Amino acid sequence: MKQRLKSYALITLGSVIYALSFDWFVAPNHFAMGGVTGLSQILNHLFPTLTVGAASALMNVPLFLIGWKKLGGHLLVGSLYAVAVSNAAIDGLNLLFVFQPMDPVLAVIFGGGVMGVGLGLVFAQGATTGGTDIVVKLLKLKWPWLPTGKLVMIPDTAVMLLVSVTFGQSSALLYGLIQLYACSRAMDTVLYGAVDSRVAYIISDHWQEIANTLLREQDRGVTLLQAQGAYTGVEKQVLMVAFKQKEIVDMKRRVYELDQKAFLIVCDARDVLGNGFSPYRREEL
Repeated sequence: MKQRLKSYALITLGSVIYALSFDWFVAPNHFAMGGVTGLSQILNHLFPTLTVGAASALMNVPLFLIGWKKLGGHLLVGSLYAVAVSNAAIDGLNLLFVFQPMDPVLAVIFGGGVMGVGLGLVFAQGATTGGTDIVVKLLKLKWPWLPTGKLVMIPDTAVMLLVSVTFGQSSALLYGLIQLYACSRAMDTVLYGAVDSRVAYIISDHWQEIANTLLREQDRGVTLLQAQGAYTGVEKQVLMVAFKQKEIVDMKRRVYELDQKAFLIVCDARDVLGNGFSPYRREEL
């Protein structure tokens, strides 16, 4: 029960952040918005009495039916809650505050970043804010290796084209694309974390000393890879080590002290699972 309450608290926070970003940055500047929210912008423009929140709720009904059939009841319950909170927050914040237009460049960058954080919090709990987020979940079933933020851009770009045509402003589309990119990057950062892990490949004649030093003094596991020089034909031992970004300076120093001729390759590691790194998440996105 404690874990469930924590999950719904994060969904609530993410939904409110999403609504705040829309009301504060997107709506006042008339940026093209993707997904069902973008379609709701069109309906609100054509029928002013129909609020964005109400239009979004109506269009989410058939999408939720599809999502429930394909993705199961957990997504349905969590997503219904997220949609209810975000739609209520969109309309509620509009009643409490009158947000004014701002510099469009600042609005798309910060608006996209804030919205991505909100969506990332919701997605991380296995829920969605409805609309094309459900479409993204369905796309993940077919292409699970693609980052969620990248998949969001596919249906949202199509909707933004319609929004820009409705408002009659090509700049709305261009600003919307920048906002969408910032949103997808922020979302992926929340879901998968910043690139804080690295993998090093070390080729050295003093591999045993280096391996012992890394094992003993840096408390990092070392894997031995058998290799052979293409030019010399000499067999080599390659050390593979996963470590945190903050350890890179210390690691380079230790390797250099033991072998100034060592060949060291450091690569980004987006997802490292295991002891000392990230745990496996069942709701992997």
